[in-house]
Amino acid sequence: MSKVKYYYDPDTLSYRKIEPKKSRRYRNIGLFVLGSFLFGLLSLVLLLNTNLINTPAELSLRREVKNYELQFELLNKKMEQIEDVLSNIEERDNNIYRLYFEANPIPEEQRRAGFGGVNRYKSLEGFNNSEMVIATTKRLDIIKKQMAIQSKSLDEITKLAEEKEKLLLAIPAIQPISNKELTRMASGYGWRSDPFTKARKMHWGMDFTAPKGTPIYASGDGKVTRADNNASGYGKHIRIDHGYGYMSLYAHMSAYNVKRGQRVKRGDLIGFVGSTGRSEAPHLHYEVWKDKDRINPINFYYGSLSPQEFENMLKYANQENQSLD
Repeated sequence: MSKVKYYYDPDTLSYRKIEPKKSRRYRNIGLFVLGSFLFGLLSLVLLLNTNLINTPAELSLRREVKNYELQFELLNKKMEQIEDVLSNIEERDNNIYRLYFEANPIPEEQRRAGFGGVNRYKSLEGFNNSEMVIATTKRLDIIKKQMAIQSKSLDEITKLAEEKEKLLLAIPAIQPISNKELTRMASGYGWRSDPFTKARKMHWGMDFTAPKGTPIYASGDGKVTRADNNASGYGKHIRIDHGYGYMSLYAHMSAYNVKRGQRVKRGDLIGFVGSTGRSEAPHLHYEVWKDKDRINPINFYYGSLSPQEFENMLKYANQENQSLD
């Protein structure tokens, strides 16, 4: 209830009631309404920026953000597991696979390198969770790069393994005449007495004494480059190119079982023992070449002899006796 105000009128010697002007009344009403509006607006703004009042859309957005945060947390845990597995594969790759196949290890800084140059994550900046999103994206990009490097490395290892397998099959690694059909190992690689001149002469292969017609086997995978009687002293002979710089030669044969240009596998029957060419008796003269140099064949029998058999062969091969060719 508004208070009634009076003033003293000296003319009438009495108190008279003060009547407010209409303009002032309207102004007061206007100020009150404006003040109420501003107060209400300020209160609404404050309430909207607190958790006290949320619209259904805001509540839905908050739940969605919380769900995304949870998904990012789960994603980071999965990335930790992937990083552990990748680390294990990389360790085996460098210390076992690449070492075995004589390939250089991949440097750690190359595997873990980030991405330089232009800012790849600028579009992710300016949001409430930008730091988390950018960190996760960077981590994921590095993992993808690691996986790409590892994939290329395993492709290289696969190729090296295939080449290694081919190399192991190509090396002349077995005795060209079976032990059960061998009379004896007559002469080894080194200086020997020539059967015709009796002079001391370098013997570039190994002589295996065996009856005429005894099977002769390819000592490694390869391609027959010669099967003829056109080389001095060798008589009927076969040469097999094994690749990787290796070549084997089989001389003084009585007959062929292969022809020039034919591909053979280790253990394939290629011909038969004879005494053609410069030969004193039926035997196989066997040579191994590496990069066009003749080397001692005795170092290549790991694929067919037992330790005791190899020891006996080594003893006979080192005797400076007379060769058969």
